[in-house]
Amino acid sequence: MPKATLLKEKLLNGEYDSRLKTVYVTDADAKAQHERYAAVIDSFIELFGDREAGLYSAPGRSEVGGNHTDHNHGKVLAAGINLDAIAAASKNDDGIVRVKSAGYPMDVVDINDLTVHSEEEGKSVALLRGVCAGFKERGYNIGGFDATTASKVLSGSGLSSSAAFEVLLCAMMNYLYNDGKIDPVTIAQISQYAENKYFGKPCGLLDQMACSVSGFVTIDFKDLSAPVIEKVDFDFGSCGHSLCIVDTGGNHSDLTDDYAAVRKEMESVAKYFGKDVLRDVSEKEFKDNIGEVRKTCGDRAVLRAMHFYGDNARVEKEVAALKAGDFEEFKKCIIESGRSSYMYNQNVYTCKAPTDQPVSLALAMSEEILSGKGAWRVHGGGFAGTIQAFVPNDLLSEYKERMEKVFGEGSCYVLAIRPVGGTQIAAE
Repeated sequence: MPKATLLKEKLLNGEYDSRLKTVYVTDADAKAQHERYAAVIDSFIELFGDREAGLYSAPGRSEVGGNHTDHNHGKVLAAGINLDAIAAASKNDDGIVRVKSAGYPMDVVDINDLTVHSEEEGKSVALLRGVCAGFKERGYNIGGFDATTASKVLSGSGLSSSAAFEVLLCAMMNYLYNDGKIDPVTIAQISQYAENKYFGKPCGLLDQMACSVSGFVTIDFKDLSAPVIEKVDFDFGSCGHSLCIVDTGGNHSDLTDDYAAVRKEMESVAKYFGKDVLRDVSEKEFKDNIGEVRKTCGDRAVLRAMHFYGDNARVEKEVAALKAGDFEEFKKCIIESGRSSYMYNQNVYTCKAPTDQPVSLALAMSEEILSGKGAWRVHGGGFAGTIQAFVPNDLLSEYKERMEKVFGEGSCYVLAIRPVGGTQIAAE
């Protein structure tokens, strides 16, 4: 790898533009990354000196179909997006991993101590320690490295900033110590392990898998040890719509209990039938026994199970519609999914703050503007944060203007689909 100053020089001279274009799709978007990567290189030199270094990137993701289905071994449709986390990194010989993210204190982990630290729960250093542990437990090489990072993936946005960070950490360990040979599925599993066991968030595998694999991808989690992954061949740029994510200003930081309750309640229904997850319970058997299930598990658990079965089936319909080029049918499924999340899964606002409903408001406004023309739904984990909308291009300016009038300038993001997951951008 070149020294950091030379790395920056080559970057700004356009020597990595072909690789950047592979990741960011267009020439203009590739060149637009120069300033970002130069900034993380400058930070690296300031903190760690002018050493050999490489550049790395991992995307955020947009869930497209299958809201809260993954943790009960369901199906999802997702896509990697052009908002990403990036890093400059270099090996060291002292067995310490140091990661300094822009705007945050440095995280430091000694790879000789990879036990769970309870005081780190909910902090980024836990993800770092968990990723190192995940590599080691699977028999892969680990070692010390120093890195500076920056991210455009909004925290608490439903675009999976934590998963992007985890996959970025994995990309660095993968390329620095394992020649980049570890496959995207394994990277996603290590990332989820770090978030579940070390960070303390009981997430499913959707976020990490979409960030690691990227592009339009459908994933069947029936067997978590061997999820079935299929790229969906669809040219989104040709459908006359834009994918918008509206940040309503809510934050996910205090909602872990709400997320956990969705999974716990779905699994309580599965346990009624002697199973661990709903995917292993037939929908007919569930429906035939709703009267008894509600007595044991409660009405909300029943409703959330109904959402699981409905949204799991909708993923297949959405994928089929995209493969057939039937975008009108696809939008219909998106709207149905959103209504199911709102009415049955009940993850549009938290019962902790019932008068605070920015996501509900954004959905109501979207329906008013896009009814009969576009599609809209809660995005990601829900309860706060963002919504997703498929907006006809001739309505894009109006939609963006009206949403930003309510939720603030810059709150409506018009996204591109990224074809490459966690990766190395430059190294020699």
